Amino acid sequence: MADSAPPQDAAGGPGSGPAPRSLHQRILNDVEGRILSGDWPPGHRIPFEHELMASYGCSRMTVNKALGELVRKGLIERRRKAGTYVRFPHVQSAVMEINDLRREVQALGLPYRYSIVERRVRPLAEADRDRIDLPLPAEVLETVCVHHAGERPFCLERRLISLATVPEAADEMFEDAPPGTWLLSRVPWSLAEHRIRALNASTAEAHTLKIAPGSACLVIERRTRSGDAPITHATLIYPGASHELVAQFAKG
Repeated sequence: MADSAPPQDAAGGPGSGPAPRSLHQRILNDVEGRILSGDWPPGHRIPFEHELMASYGCSRMTVNKALGELVRKGLIERRRKAGTYVRFPHVQSAVMEINDLRREVQALGLPYRYSIVERRVRPLAEADRDRIDLPLPAEVLETVCVHHAGERPFCLERRLISLATVPEAADEMFEDAPPGTWLLSRVPWSLAEHRIRALNASTAEAHTLKIAPGSACLVIERRTRSGDAPITHATLIYPGASHELVAQFAKG
């Protein structure tokens, strides 16, 4: 027998109030509300089907119907033998812009934080010359930073900063802002170059991003200049399943 919502009060009738919701709609609305409010963040495991059946006093078919609609909306994902989880939002970035990662995360409605994994001043190596386009000898500040969206890693950033162009970076600890945000607020850039490629995550990269080794990642290599002076080279590594690039352009 099909599930239905609890019966209306005997005093109710047409025009006396909103029509009762079906149980499947109630489950759908309840779960969707918990997700959109942030009560159930990305990666959160929602109750198993048998738990929802017990909570709502309904059949597996009713629960399946509600969860199926949430899957189609892109809010949840079902993992075989593991359960059903709140899906990490799909991110779009503009190819022809320099985006602030903090703003990208906040646009998803998720809390942002970052951590500096490595920071050191060192001589520019021969292997780095093509990346930042500096003549030898030169000194650079090398940083490795992890950006988080909620409790999940969002992007792994590796960066070289020219100390000839930005000497104050040598003493900057990036306690108030990550390197990219700090540079955008202090050094005007006149030319930017993006290179986009795919990468299978190494064991170390996978551990940092909390994905399986060998997972497909999207890599953006960004190089900026101020006039003729190189500013920085950044390598941004995103989990490929949750990120895509978008370019808009007009004829002429």
